[in-house]
Amino acid sequence: MEVEAFLSEEQEKEVVQSIREAESNTSGEIRVHFEKSLDLDPIKRAQELFYHLGMDKTQFKNGVLFYVAVDDHKFAIIGDEGIDKVVPDDFWESIKDEVINEFKKGNPTQGLVLGILHAGEKLKEYFPYGDKDENELSDEISKRH
Repeated sequence: MEVEAFLSEEQEKEVVQSIREAESNTSGEIRVHFEKSLDLDPIKRAQELFYHLGMDKTQFKNGVLFYVAVDDHKFAIIGDEGIDKVVPDDFWESIKDEVINEFKKGNPTQGLVLGILHAGEKLKEYFPYGDKDENELSDEISKRH
């Protein structure tokens, strides 16, 4: 499947809107990345992309990346050290399960939206929005073919 065909334009807008909603109450940053396939473990690939996308450069080290390898049906979610230190040990796994459950039902948009909003709630809890906060990273979905 082509990366562009994974979600329709409307579905992509819905995902981007959920990122904006999740980030509206936090200094945290959320990104979504799609690529066609991968040669690595999805977590390792997500870690590579995290640095490639500059997500390690946020002020509070509170970036979160949702990674999807479309053809391989692989998904990973990772957080930078700031957020990773404060969330419960099973937090990333619980979001991953929530997203994958929706993917399996044929609802990838709903899965991503639920996961993003769930991550946003935790980011809000630990990194509330401040007067001087600014959007440090793009909200748009990044893609690699």
